Amino acid sequence: MHRSSAQVVFPQELLAQPEIRLALAARSFATVFTAAKNAGLSYNRLAEATGIKAEKISLVARGAASITAMETIERIADGLRIPGAMLGLAARCWEQDSTEHPGSSRQEPPMRRRELLRDALAAGLTTGSLTHVAAVLASAEQALTYTGRTDLTQLHAVVERYSHGYRGRPATDILAELTDQVATVAPLLQQHHPQSQRTELARILGQLGGMTAIVLHDLGREREAYAWFATATQAGEQSGDRSLQAWVLARKAMVGLNFGAPQLAADLAEHARHVAGRANTAASALSAAVAARAYALTREPGKALTAMRDADRIAAALPARERADTWLGHCEQKHHVHLSQALTVLGHTGRARETQTAALQLTPSTSTLTRTLLRLDAAACEHHDGRTLDACHLAVEALSDIPPRSRVGLPRRRAGDLYGCVPGALRSHPQARALKELLAG
Repeated sequence: MHRSSAQVVFPQELLAQPEIRLALAARSFATVFTAAKNAGLSYNRLAEATGIKAEKISLVARGAASITAMETIERIADGLRIPGAMLGLAARCWEQDSTEHPGSSRQEPPMRRRELLRDALAAGLTTGSLTHVAAVLASAEQALTYTGRTDLTQLHAVVERYSHGYRGRPATDILAELTDQVATVAPLLQQHHPQSQRTELARILGQLGGMTAIVLHDLGREREAYAWFATATQAGEQSGDRSLQAWVLARKAMVGLNFGAPQLAADLAEHARHVAGRANTAASALSAAVAARAYALTREPGKALTAMRDADRIAAALPARERADTWLGHCEQKHHVHLSQALTVLGHTGRARETQTAALQLTPSTSTLTRTLLRLDAAACEHHDGRTLDACHLAVEALSDIPPRSRVGLPRRRAGDLYGCVPGALRSHPQARALKELLAG
């Protein structure tokens, strides 16, 4: 166990805060280190306590690096006196006796166990002393017969339930619940399981992590979304599920689409298409559709139209299961939403309006976010056709029809992009002013 020259204790009042407890359970040390620094512990003091370089702690706090090695996590728990259970670890030895006296030399559990056995056996091979030996034997036998099998039925049900999206619920509520589910699944991967179950656990973690990233993306949290997609990518690679890997990459590309990095989005989408291969899967259709949007934004219409034709072909051949109206599937409406944006950006307003109408006719499955984005695409089509003030009016109507708490993330960004295209000479008109005021609210 790492020992620091001067004990540093993580502020106890922080350990009681729900967001810190959640961050510890998820091992989100960016949140933990930032909270510690705000509470008065410098990065140098944290480095002294944990044996991690201060530069690395600073990078982790900024979200530019992460900590996953079990040995390092244990050093953090011991150096900052964070109870093991809060980090998904076994109880630390110092938790068994919290009154450490100056100059004491507490020993590690193996050494302590050895002393107990030696003292017991020194009195003779009695029934009592041999009980200790028998207990160790029983532990060894149990380890040899332990299969590590876990019933994953409940976790599969969790993935299916959350894959249906928001269903009218606030995105922040879904984010809290998904994060909690990931915090439940992650420690299971640290336990012994048969390879088949470990593979499936990684797959579940990749799906849950990817959905968490989607919510963060929709909320406009670019950096956090990328970080979650990175973890979901790693989980997908460990699962060996190429369809999951392609889905995560395509979803990650959508962050670049909506946050001003279309070339990165195009590269990620092409990578996703390569990983997906030739199979007719939801991930393959999504990858092609996202590539079409990215190439439209990078002003490569030829590539955009080719990718769009590929997306149409794959979507038409999808089996029923792959057409599910979920985050993991590629339903007809979702397909129209992607094509709508690509066609709108390309300026093919006639075809764009056709696909917007087709999508909006699927009323029963149209989410609030989807409907709003389609209406904002329609507004953008008006601007492309030279009716900018009408475009502002349509955008105001689209935003006004959703609750203020929903006017964040993608809707605000799309409407803001539209307003940014309004010529200065038109910004004094009531329609343009109304859009500006709504965006400022």
